[in-house]
Amino acid sequence: MWIGIKLVANWSCKMTKLGQTVAMGVSEAVQSQPVITAPFGKALVEAGARNPKILGLTADLGKYTDIFPFKEAFPDRFFNIGMAEQNMVGIAAGLARTGFVPFCTTYCVFATRRAYDFIAIGCALSRSNVKIIAGLPGLTTGYGATHQGIEDLALMRSIPNLTVIDPCDATETMQAVHAIAEFDGPVYMRLLRGQVPVVLDLATYRFSLERAQRLREGTDVGIISTGLMTGRALEAVQTLSALGIEATLLHVPVIKPLDVATIAELAATVDLLVTAENHVVTGGLGSAVADLIVACQTKNKLIKIGIPDHFVECGSLPYLHTKYGLTAENIVSTVLSALHQPS
Repeated sequence: MWIGIKLVANWSCKMTKLGQTVAMGVSEAVQSQPVITAPFGKALVEAGARNPKILGLTADLGKYTDIFPFKEAFPDRFFNIGMAEQNMVGIAAGLARTGFVPFCTTYCVFATRRAYDFIAIGCALSRSNVKIIAGLPGLTTGYGATHQGIEDLALMRSIPNLTVIDPCDATETMQAVHAIAEFDGPVYMRLLRGQVPVVLDLATYRFSLERAQRLREGTDVGIISTGLMTGRALEAVQTLSALGIEATLLHVPVIKPLDVATIAELAATVDLLVTAENHVVTGGLGSAVADLIVACQTKNKLIKIGIPDHFVECGSLPYLHTKYGLTAENIVSTVLSALHQPS
């Protein structure tokens, strides 16, 4: 038994950067990619310096949700509620009703599975100005179903009045924090933490709560992505271009409210649409696009890339991403296979 424990410990250490395991939500960056450490925490400190009404709350996960920079900058405005996610959301809703802007951090499995009713009723029904920042989205941890928030987007986008965001990278995380700090209303945002890759150009990219972003233009296929899958989709588009296939890449960071007009415009110009998300294929971005296609009565072929409709085992992130198709290579092979199939 001791040998088994030692092997697990060694495996965890190999999956670590800065002494933290991937299970605690440290984003894995490609070696050649630039990274920003704790972009959420940095942006929240900046927003907090401008607005003294911004507060930081956590359910005993401050270290692992990058909110400690805010704690250090504004100790009197930071509260650790303990392992009590329902209480945290309820307290945040009460603070919002008195004029504060609470940012709450925990893992998305705890926010969505444990505090769902509190988010729906305490925040969304009353349009309370609460921001829920949710770590370990999808397959950003290898520690199995208890910590992999693979269905959170489906749960959150079904709640009326709630804005739902899945940022791509460090650039978008920082910009989204500033945007939701100024936005009056409840927000659920997925969190990439630790050393987060920079995929989008810091100088030119502009996050919007209202518009999806066309990152590449093409006429052969439309790829619609969100979250960390946008980085993989960008790689895939470059590979496809080298093969003579030009793809439009539409990045959709805001799952709700969905930018229906931009997606419908894309659907009208291509026959094949491929969605890519770090989430189960039921209820997330792919399902939202499918609903839109039905509503618009277009005749697109739609293929959804995401996590299959079952709980995922433990394992290293590269292994899990490859097994479940959350890779640039799988996007490329999916597009090639679909284009070469007889219509």
